[in-house]
Amino acid sequence: MNPLVAPEAAAHPLAGLTALSVNLNKVALLRNTRHLGIPSVLRAAELVLQAGAQGITVHPRPDERHVRGSDVHELAAMLREQWPQVEYNIEGNPLQNLMDFVRAVRPHQATFVPDSEGQFTSDHGWNLPADADTLRPLIAECHALGVRVSLFMDPLPDAMAHARAAGADRVELYTETWASSFGTPRQAEVGAAFEATAKAALAAGLGVNAGHDLNRDNLAEFLRLAAGTAEVSIGHALIADALELGYAETVRAYLACIHQASQSK
Repeated sequence: MNPLVAPEAAAHPLAGLTALSVNLNKVALLRNTRHLGIPSVLRAAELVLQAGAQGITVHPRPDERHVRGSDVHELAAMLREQWPQVEYNIEGNPLQNLMDFVRAVRPHQATFVPDSEGQFTSDHGWNLPADADTLRPLIAECHALGVRVSLFMDPLPDAMAHARAAGADRVELYTETWASSFGTPRQAEVGAAFEATAKAALAAGLGVNAGHDLNRDNLAEFLRLAAGTAEVSIGHALIADALELGYAETVRAYLACIHQASQSK
């Protein structure tokens, strides 16, 4: 069972609000520029969790340019032993290396992302229903291992029913277009697409996650539009903020954005 929705989790002060999962890839990227082991990915996880983050996300790409296989396993062990209530989310392409990690670690959630090998960053969602036959047996395998599956998707309302039909439990809405349009004349139009997609996902029986370029400026407004979002996964902006503010203050600032969105609905 996912600890974030277990009965005992109801006592959490932010229960019922969107969960914050911190993506640690950029911590690993900085560490990998030297051979000193700093900054520590494990220590970063400890600090953001102590500050109130409810989840840890990693995206181990095949070339290990940031998070490495060893990080995936070390984080899994640390979370099991010290933070059993915390959700562990592993992202990646299930046609590359992701399934090996899912089989070995059995995270709470596997987020399927259609990245090509060596891709600079995630930049599009799955094409459904065209990709459904490829994804369906991999989703079923995750379920057999007790792992929830979220599909990385563009804001296309009509695709949500196809994601559910393929067996997905959740979708992660790819929010780059929201971030790039924020504060521009396109914001209302783009925001409407995310609002409609979130509603379609919920209507189809899917949970809604979101991530990519969300930050302290655009997060609260996004959550007001995409009401019912269960989880946001934030890495680049959060780690960049932490360079100036520190991990604890940064996490508290993002949690404040989430709380602000809940108060204004």
